Amino acid sequence: MARFRTRAGIAWAGALVVSLAGCSATGGKRAEDAREAAAAQGRAAVNTPRWTFAMITHSGDGDTFWDIVQSGAEQAARKDNIDFLYSHDDEGQQQAQLVDAAVDKKVDAIIVTLAKPAAMKAALARAAKAGIPVITVNSGSAESKAFGALAHIGQDEAIAGRAVGEELNERGRRKALCVLHEQGNVGHEQRCAGVAKTFAGRVENLYVNGANMPDVQSAMEAKLQADPAIDAVVTLGAPYADTAVQARRGAGSKAEIDTFDLNAKVAAGLRKGDLGFAVDQQPYLQGYQAVDLLWLYKYNGDVLGGGAPVLTGPQIVTKDQAAALAAYTERGTR
Repeated sequence: MARFRTRAGIAWAGALVVSLAGCSATGGKRAEDAREAAAAQGRAAVNTPRWTFAMITHSGDGDTFWDIVQSGAEQAARKDNIDFLYSHDDEGQQQAQLVDAAVDKKVDAIIVTLAKPAAMKAALARAAKAGIPVITVNSGSAESKAFGALAHIGQDEAIAGRAVGEELNERGRRKALCVLHEQGNVGHEQRCAGVAKTFAGRVENLYVNGANMPDVQSAMEAKLQADPAIDAVVTLGAPYADTAVQARRGAGSKAEIDTFDLNAKVAAGLRKGDLGFAVDQQPYLQGYQAVDLLWLYKYNGDVLGGGAPVLTGPQIVTKDQAAALAAYTERGTR
């Protein structure tokens, strides 16, 4: 497989090996093979209690990125004998109410995103008071520890933004349009600020309503028509990359389209040359590791990160690497 240019170290949990006291080496190997086979078939690979974990994200409807996160979490839950509950809302107050509902259900652990941390602080305090362990994923790394979470798993958005700025420099770009599709999302602001920090050219932010794709396309198309100096458009989510491609065509622009996040459509766009590069934060890994780390905490008191975020990205993916990822993107795990 082609190598990927990695802008930050990636920390992740290693494979868990459960040994059985008194078993011979051969017996232990058979047991391990049986557990691996069970996990591959979607059955539990452990015999720990049937704990209930709730994941509550800030996803809107139809966001393929969060489908990948959820898929990773569900796979780990099957392996770890976890009853997994998933819910989401892109409004901060409603997301907080979903956390409150999980606390009221007395779940055994909570996984949550902090895209709008101010709205989530009280809900996480109630979870802490109830003695429910929490891991944050994807967004809110700066607030995670202060809000009482055991660990944060995800991409440092400022680091990722700086990686994009450096990549734009390497490509000789002069002016970039950074398209923010969810107002109030601190991670999105950090991404665009990171781009501006390392990019030698100019960065202009464009705020759009990500829930309305026709309006997103119209706003980008109008901006590209009004400012032909824009030679790069950076979208902050995979679903918006293709919309940016359509806007470029409508505007008659030659701007390169680059994006945060990866899915099958983005990988195809990279291979065709419609897109310049993508920043992959490995969402499947975020969901999988969140469940796995909470299982490790419940089972063995383990915590990763040492107080620092457990990073899953960024990886800069270009046309050359996209082909190597085809099998993963097509099955929905990258």
